[in-house]
Amino acid sequence: MRFSTRGQVDPFIVMDVMEAARAMEAAGRPVIHMEVGQPSTPAPARARAALAAALEGEPLGYTVALGLPALRRGIADLYARWYGVDLDPARVVVTPGSSGAFALAFSALFDAGDRVALGEPGYPSYRQILRAMSVEPVGIPTRAENRYQPVPGEIPADVQGLIVASPGNPSGTMLGKPELAALMGEAAARDIAFISDEIYHGLHYEARAVTALEVSDEAFVINSFSKYFSMTGWRVGWMVVPQTHIRTVERLAQNMFICPPHASQIAALAALECIDELEANRAVYAQNRQLMLEGLPKAGFTKIAPPDGAFYIYADVSDLTTDSRALAAEILEQAGVAVTPGLDFDPVRGGQTLRFSYARQTADIAEGLARLQAFMAARG
Repeated sequence: MRFSTRGQVDPFIVMDVMEAARAMEAAGRPVIHMEVGQPSTPAPARARAALAAALEGEPLGYTVALGLPALRRGIADLYARWYGVDLDPARVVVTPGSSGAFALAFSALFDAGDRVALGEPGYPSYRQILRAMSVEPVGIPTRAENRYQPVPGEIPADVQGLIVASPGNPSGTMLGKPELAALMGEAAARDIAFISDEIYHGLHYEARAVTALEVSDEAFVINSFSKYFSMTGWRVGWMVVPQTHIRTVERLAQNMFICPPHASQIAALAALECIDELEANRAVYAQNRQLMLEGLPKAGFTKIAPPDGAFYIYADVSDLTTDSRALAAEILEQAGVAVTPGLDFDPVRGGQTLRFSYARQTADIAEGLARLQAFMAARG
């Protein structure tokens, strides 16, 4: 059977790390997980209760393609509460996770052969989804002095799109409103489609994150219930699109997905009312973040950009290795700590970086730091 060239995308290396860690645990060795960007907490209690009740009384069949109207209204209300943005619920599209939102956005905005700019380090699946659609990803080599965020002067020539993420993955750094406005202004001046990945919104530790919708409606804004709402496996996300693009996205959604999972939408609607529980989770991440900022330098990982949000720290380990994948494997084997090689996030410079996640419980983070410090001391 033949293969398409579009299907020849790179692997997601963190998944390989997860499998290696799973195999080690299956062999009886305890592993501290700092590799995966996944909350250790379950979906909010009220969300689980809402679904349990619905299972007793509803068939849970297809919904309309753009999602349950009540959920779309609830998401619009969230923008009013978090940002003071008055959002028409008709512009909200509920999707099968943020991954479904990216597939819809890229399909609605780009043709085969188009070029889309994105910051590196950055979320690797942007590149792979674009390639699977015969769209060329164009990396922007962001700099530590800009906290691994792109600036207008770095946007390449002859691109049809720009993806930014704030808070970013793997860096956790955020764009302030002036910086975000400058990027959006440059994109508008050059007729570049602007996509804002905001899936870590809600997970901030000082100033809150700024949504692109505070600057302009001319953006595709993508978010998810996975991170702040602690619902990764439920596969429910959303995006906000300009009024002009609603019908295009609806037709694509009808054909690509029919609808988002009904059960997950019911749980997501209830999760919007669980802020107290979710804020308690955020307080744990804040504590973990402080432990990491203190503990990683003690282990010898000193070149980091302190994260504003999300639950990651990105470390420059160029003084230790040029092969981050080998170093991550060594750390897993000898210290029993799973971390992610930077090659996932930056195919050019990622051999000299590691990502550490602090999404687990605080006791796990403390144990992981102790193991890292012992490993690095023994390594010399």
